[in-house]
Amino acid sequence: MRRSPPNSMPPPADPAARRNDWATIGTLLPYLWVYKWRVLAALVCLVGAKTANVGVPLVLKKLIDHLTINPSDPHALLVLPLGALVAYGLLRFSTTLFTELREFLFARVTQRAVRTIALKVFRHLHALSLRFHLNRQTGGMTRDIERGTRGVSSLVSYSLFSILPTLVEITLVLGYLGTHYDAWFAGITAIALVTYIVFTVTVTEWRTHFRRTMNELDSKAN
Repeated sequence: MRRSPPNSMPPPADPAARRNDWATIGTLLPYLWVYKWRVLAALVCLVGAKTANVGVPLVLKKLIDHLTINPSDPHALLVLPLGALVAYGLLRFSTTLFTELREFLFARVTQRAVRTIALKVFRHLHALSLRFHLNRQTGGMTRDIERGTRGVSSLVSYSLFSILPTLVEITLVLGYLGTHYDAWFAGITAIALVTYIVFTVTVTEWRTHFRRTMNELDSKAN
């Protein structure tokens, strides 16, 4: 069996040839769309959870306002606003309920996509010639496949359940600030969020370079 020299490094991938995350998600969509009703129901639960989460502080404000009384009024009574209290509790419960339903509905979709992709890769490897396997480092290839299947699950989870919900929540918050307060409130919040996003993406890209190098060395070691 041919082995590469001990000090040889794998050639770096061409940045122009690397697929970005959104292109990868586009490739995964056919695998996710097999359970389209589960996907749509999970997205509805996602929007419901974020809407309820944004409504929690608004109802809490009304609840506190109703508890404010004039101490100089001798006839003032502390009246518990049952409607606002029930609405606050329902919104808090709805946030948790919709989040758990989303995870429950989408778990089968993600696992089936990962299983289908892994099975296709496995069949493709078995269809290759013996010469291919003799000229390749089988251990490193196995590690690459293992990381790839885990990466599919992580990419779908982070994209649909972290990035997308955050964008929905940001839109709702900015819309509320822009309609109920001065436009400067929404503008300052938007600038702060854009600055944070740019900083996060920049640092993540910087860290990804080291992560990619570590994966290449790990594959080479196997």
